[in-house]
Amino acid sequence: MLVIIVGYAQAVLIRQEKAKQEAEAKLAEESEALARSNEALLRSNKELEQFAYVASHDLQEPLRKIEAFGDRLQTKCRDDLSDRGKDYVDRMQKAAGRMRQLVQNLLAFSRVTSKSQPFTEVDLNEVVGSVLDDLEIRIQETEAQVEVTALPTIDAEPMQIRQLFQNLISNALKFRQPDQPLCITIGGQSVNESTETESLYQISVEDNGIGFEQKYTDRIFRVFQRLHSRNEYDGTGIGLAVCAKIAEHHGGTITAESSPGQGATFFITLPLTQTSMEPQS
Repeated sequence: MLVIIVGYAQAVLIRQEKAKQEAEAKLAEESEALARSNEALLRSNKELEQFAYVASHDLQEPLRKIEAFGDRLQTKCRDDLSDRGKDYVDRMQKAAGRMRQLVQNLLAFSRVTSKSQPFTEVDLNEVVGSVLDDLEIRIQETEAQVEVTALPTIDAEPMQIRQLFQNLISNALKFRQPDQPLCITIGGQSVNESTETESLYQISVEDNGIGFEQKYTDRIFRVFQRLHSRNEYDGTGIGLAVCAKIAEHHGGTITAESSPGQGATFFITLPLTQTSMEPQS
């Protein structure tokens, strides 16, 4: 009887060990397949970014010629054109202008990773001040009030962080409510101060503009996604996608809270220091 019990127990252990080995083999195979898929996705993304950069770069020269000859038509031959001809030239120049903006934004999007520079210490107060100086005329024209609280110095790519603030503040100026003064508040706070974990800082850019429905939060950070027609607001739908890519490139995140007519607040969470001064790929 004892022999039978021992034999049965051994058989069970053998089956369990075999099942364990099969499960481990299957898990290893699935992990390897997942790794291959991730590698292929990363390669595809890099190729797509490189294509966007090359395509956008190569489009600039023929676009310059279209705009140059369009200008000649408007300045030297305008009197020889019929009213319909003048209208055609005007439409062509406007379309070329939109194309140039699109090309420049595509280049900015692709350069976040393809043309990035090493991280250095960046004083966010200086960055915001510089952006506000560049936008001074638009701020005066819209009679906007901009409040900025003290911001820290972080490890970052200076031009990219500048682009991030430029896009967010420009968006606030663009999507303002026509019947009330625009207020923009830029501030932040530490997310954690533990020495055992990465110190993060959350920047907020808040406005009292037209806002948007919260359900569109993910959509606005995708390339070419717009919530309004071009007739209502100009733009290419790339600006916030660039912001998202910059945040990701720095090991951070960006999100937003909003409701129609109540303005919007964008939250950018970034590491205060980088473990490596080389940008994340």
